[in-house]
Amino acid sequence: MFQDQQHTPKQLRIWLPLLFALTLVMGMFIGMHLQSNAPAMVSEPENTLVHGLGQGKVEEILRYIEAKYVDEVDRETLVQEVINDMLAKLDPHSTYITADQLQEVNEQLEGNFDGIGVEFMILDDTIVVVAPLAGGPSEAAGIQAGDKIVQIGDSTIAGKSIETRDVINLLRGEKGTQVEVGIIRGKDTKIYRFTITRDKIPMHSVDVSYMLDEKTGYIKVNRFSATTYEEFMKGLEQLIEKKGMKDLVIDLRHNPGGYLQQAANILSQLFNEKDRLLVYTEGRSVSRSDYESTGRAFYNIENIVVLIDEGSASASEILAGAIQDQDRGIIVGRRSFGKGLVQEQYKLRDGSALRLTVARYYTPSGRSIQKPYENGIEEYEQEMYSRYESGEMESEGHVAIVDSTAYYTSGGRVVYGGGGITPDIIVPIDSIFFDDEYLELRQFIPQFVFRHMARQPDKLKSYKLENFSRQYQVSDDLYEEFLTFARSQGARVDSRQAPQARKELKLFIKARIAKHLFEDEGFYMVWNQDDPMLREALRALQHANPLQAVRGK
Repeated sequence: MFQDQQHTPKQLRIWLPLLFALTLVMGMFIGMHLQSNAPAMVSEPENTLVHGLGQGKVEEILRYIEAKYVDEVDRETLVQEVINDMLAKLDPHSTYITADQLQEVNEQLEGNFDGIGVEFMILDDTIVVVAPLAGGPSEAAGIQAGDKIVQIGDSTIAGKSIETRDVINLLRGEKGTQVEVGIIRGKDTKIYRFTITRDKIPMHSVDVSYMLDEKTGYIKVNRFSATTYEEFMKGLEQLIEKKGMKDLVIDLRHNPGGYLQQAANILSQLFNEKDRLLVYTEGRSVSRSDYESTGRAFYNIENIVVLIDEGSASASEILAGAIQDQDRGIIVGRRSFGKGLVQEQYKLRDGSALRLTVARYYTPSGRSIQKPYENGIEEYEQEMYSRYESGEMESEGHVAIVDSTAYYTSGGRVVYGGGGITPDIIVPIDSIFFDDEYLELRQFIPQFVFRHMARQPDKLKSYKLENFSRQYQVSDDLYEEFLTFARSQGARVDSRQAPQARKELKLFIKARIAKHLFEDEGFYMVWNQDDPMLREALRALQHANPLQAVRGK
């Protein structure tokens, strides 16, 4: 599919692997890694479905291998490879999760973990506290932003090459257990010791909610965990009751999905009518199950816009598909990932788990948005590259129709399935994301800004968020200081830097400063200032009837 490579610039083909790797780090194009860790899921069954793997022939063969094979073998490794090969023959989203992986996977879906509640980064082989999480055990113990963690328990970790995952493993632990950390604060060389009692730490699935203008609210959802509906409603309550919100923009870009029921619960709050079909699921051994609106919406929201892109999958597509099919709002952005399979998770005896596809889900018009996977997982994973190569990411005219079967919205508009949700308003990807120098330099900004703010912590404290967003500008001197820092870290900086790259990097520096001063709301308020999708969303909402305006396109 998508063989139109003759129109792809040679430089773009060469840099595609680097481009994709770096944009993953930035959280922009995560869709290619959704197959194992972000399914649309129904609730996990209580019973254990599988009592032992390797029964019958497989078990017999394993016994022969263990008894007679010429070299020593690792039985667990062999069993895992058999399982992975078997599941790969089914679909890209049926997966085996080892016991070691299961805790982290469940934390993402359950919306919390046990730990000390601290955001950190590693600077020059030193763990530096970015911020203690509000209300968490680290804040209660007296940990402050800028503290350097040099000891954890009996381990001295300063000056050693240490990975983020290693730090997380040392700091996390069961609720109620204690960990002692050694801290160096400021220029003081004395090590201060804090004993911190671990507790439940929430992992927020709603990043931010704030007003874009006098009547339009904005809510950014990063995944659908067990707490997403509750978080969403708290944000909605603040926007409507305290800010007077009328219209709503829901940002589902880069959202890999999660629990189906959470998406359905949110959708029920977006429809005033009862029994509106939101989504239905059906499988070979699973009978059809309809999810419908309850008719108990707490608020009357007028117009809705949903933002999606190639990283929006699973439950994100369920929400966008229902809004589109029921003509409840407008979808803006780029074609979504295309995952229309539902998994159930089954615990196995050894603490691992099987996540098995048991059904497909269908949007209200009856379309499945699952993209093809019949040609194997490798081609399935390469499909995102095909979108770049075909020009789809850069031009509305190249958007693929994977399944030409016509489906109809409640208002009679034609929509298609088979490869994700195609937005009502297409917004091509910004060309800056094909600039390899921009991608390389951007990764150094968080460390640079942290150092910059640590040197002058009170300089910008007089700003209020709204004034900072409108008035503060990153000076040329500060930008040159950043380039010097990036060079010191090994970055290649072209003396003839493109004006667009310079502009975007300055904006990102400003957004990261805003995060230090005003947390996530500051970051998004600044970063969204020049966002092309939000511009299109606000332009559409200027119409008296936005949906009618889209129909007239």
